[in-house]
Amino acid sequence: MTGMTDAGQAPHAPCSGPSVWRGGDLARRPEEWTVRLSPHQLAEIDSAVLEARRRDLTLLKLTAADFPLPTLATELERIAGVLEHGQGFVLVKGLPVEQWGEPVVSTVLWGLGRYLGRPVPQNADGHMLGHVRDTGRSLTDPAARGYQTRAALPFHTDGADLVALLSLRAARSGGRTSLVSAAAVHDAVVALRPDLADRLYRTHYFDRREEHAPGEPPYAAAPIAVRQGGALSLFYNRCYLESAQRFPQVPRLQPADVELFDLIDAVADAPGVRLDLDLRAGDLLLLNTHTIMYARAEFEDHAQRERKRHLLRLWLALPHLPRTDDARAGITPRDVIRPRSAGSPTATNPRRQSA
Repeated sequence: MTGMTDAGQAPHAPCSGPSVWRGGDLARRPEEWTVRLSPHQLAEIDSAVLEARRRDLTLLKLTAADFPLPTLATELERIAGVLEHGQGFVLVKGLPVEQWGEPVVSTVLWGLGRYLGRPVPQNADGHMLGHVRDTGRSLTDPAARGYQTRAALPFHTDGADLVALLSLRAARSGGRTSLVSAAAVHDAVVALRPDLADRLYRTHYFDRREEHAPGEPPYAAAPIAVRQGGALSLFYNRCYLESAQRFPQVPRLQPADVELFDLIDAVADAPGVRLDLDLRAGDLLLLNTHTIMYARAEFEDHAQRERKRHLLRLWLALPHLPRTDDARAGITPRDVIRPRSAGSPTATNPRRQSA
């Protein structure tokens, strides 16, 4: 996508609004992006779990109506507005995950997520509820994805409109999560290197990491940046941009492309620009992947399996958003579900994948 937006605005004009922020500023105002659940709200969640059990529905069939939250629903509606029209992320604290246990936690995450969007598959096996944990795999394996490793994951976006990450256990050390405003990164890149601005809006090629359905190409083509009505949507994952070079059909990266990727990475990771978070058990991080890029530091885990770092993840689509491509529609499941190797994420079965 290149040229003018539908509003007649140059695509690389500076962004404006609450989605443009600096981490150093927000770090001093955590009350603007943190929600601490009250005892009454937690009691509503407990009641909703009991109601979901009473209705005896599978997770895939569970809707917001099956998970009634009389007053918390209003707060979730407010959060949805912040995700879409505000700073693009919210940290919800205080979910008693250790008390609930994983089956209940899964129901809670799914039920809360249904108030925000529609779950979409996170891999070609059709898993709708993902497990983020180290499975011993490496990103040098073209079929591995970042959430299956303990490696550092540079700033990137995911393959759905919204991402919900619920921390069950933290790592022994490391694993810090960092967020950055995609609009702030865009504006800095354009200001520092205006000669690279148009390249943000050109077609780039992303490796699907073997997560493609029969008949689909093993890579996806899309611009990094898109403007619709003046609003910016960024899609970026350097690992997949570079590993797509293994396919002979993909055009070779030019030196200017590498300069662009280097600049995006450097700007996003700059102190004062990024916001660093140490997710603890019971923290639920909600992200709008159009406006937020996020990263994870490398981590060292506990030796005991039951103490290892573990997060549950939902990818959520916003049905009312216009679709110009499949960038955030989740991953197309294969027609035949094939088993994963031992240690791979397990989950409920029914535009591109990400870390």
